Amino acid sequence: MTEVEVDRLSKSFGAVRAVDHLSFTVRAGRVTGFLGPNGAGKTTTLRVLLGLVAPTSGTATIGGRRYSELTRPGRVVGAALEAASFHPGRTGLDHLRVYAPQVGVPDSRTHEVLALVGLSEVGGRRVGGYSLGMRQRLALATTLLGDPPVLLLDEPANGLDPEGIRWLRAFLRALAAEGRTVLVSSHVLSEVEQTVDDVVIISRGRLVHSSSLAELAGLTRPRVQVVSPDAAGLAALVARAGWTLAGPQRGGEAEVVDVPAAAVGAAAFAAGLELHQLATRDVGLEDVFLGLTGDAAGGPAGIAAGPVAAAASDPRGAPTEVGPEAAR
Repeated sequence: MTEVEVDRLSKSFGAVRAVDHLSFTVRAGRVTGFLGPNGAGKTTTLRVLLGLVAPTSGTATIGGRRYSELTRPGRVVGAALEAASFHPGRTGLDHLRVYAPQVGVPDSRTHEVLALVGLSEVGGRRVGGYSLGMRQRLALATTLLGDPPVLLLDEPANGLDPEGIRWLRAFLRALAAEGRTVLVSSHVLSEVEQTVDDVVIISRGRLVHSSSLAELAGLTRPRVQVVSPDAAGLAALVARAGWTLAGPQRGGEAEVVDVPAAAVGAAAFAAGLELHQLATRDVGLEDVFLGLTGDAAGGPAGIAAGPVAAAASDPRGAPTEVGPEAAR
C-alpha cells in the first residue's frame, strides 16, 4: 500500500507563505478530498509532491520517498494539475503515445486507458475539437498510463456535465476499491461530497481540519430560526433556557443552535411569548466547510458560537499537466 505523507511542509514565494507547516496523510484504498478556497495552497502542495517546486522546509513523500527518489515515477504516481495543456493538432490517441514511452508502457496501453475513461470512439479526433470535459477525461487517461497506485488530481470535475461528474465519482471510487491512493483537490466541497472518504481542509496554507467525511458531518449543527415581536422577552427566554445562539440576537430575531424546534416552541408557549416564526434550518457540510475556511482566513464568523474545527496543526516520466500557477 502506497501512502502520501506531508510533514510540516512550508513553501514561500518571496514574502508570500503559500504553505505553512502543513501535515497530513493520504491513506491507500480511500479517496481523500483536498479542500480549501482558491489561493489556499492546494496546487502548491501538489507541485511540491511532484518535485516541481522545492519546499522551503518539511517534506512531502509518496510511499516514503520524495518524487525525485522514485526510480520509475510514472509507475508510482499519476498526476493531473488543473491547467491541463494539449497540442490541439494531435489526436487524443497520439497525445497518449507521446507519453507512453516516457512512462515505459507499450502502445497497447494507450488504447486501454482511452477505453477506461470512455474516449475510445473519439481517440482518433484532434484534441482541439474536444470539449473541456473530454480534455479532463484525456488528462485522467494520461495519469493512468503507468497503472500507478497513487493518483493526484487537481480539480478533476472542472468542465464535466452532471453525467460526467457521476461517471467521475464512480470511477474514482472504483480506483480506490482496487487499493489505490486517490487525492482529489477542489475548492467546492459539494463537488466531492459524494465521492470522498476523507477530507483535508486547508486555508492560507494551514491545516484547519482533517478527518473522515463522516466525522466532518458530525460537526453539522441544526439551527432554529425564531422571530418574536417581543425582543426583550425572547432574550430573557434564551438566557433562562441557556440556549446557544448562532450569532447575536437582532431585535426580535434569533437563531438557536442544537435545540429542536418543538422544544423552542414549547418553552415559548410556557413563557407566554408570542412567536411569528419558528423554522428549522439544517446546517449542511458546505456550511461547515465555509465556516472552517472562513475563520482560518480571517473571514466571516464560523458556523455557530463555540468550537467547530476538529484538527488544526501546527518529471521524470510522470505525465503531469502543469499550468503557470504561482502560489496557490
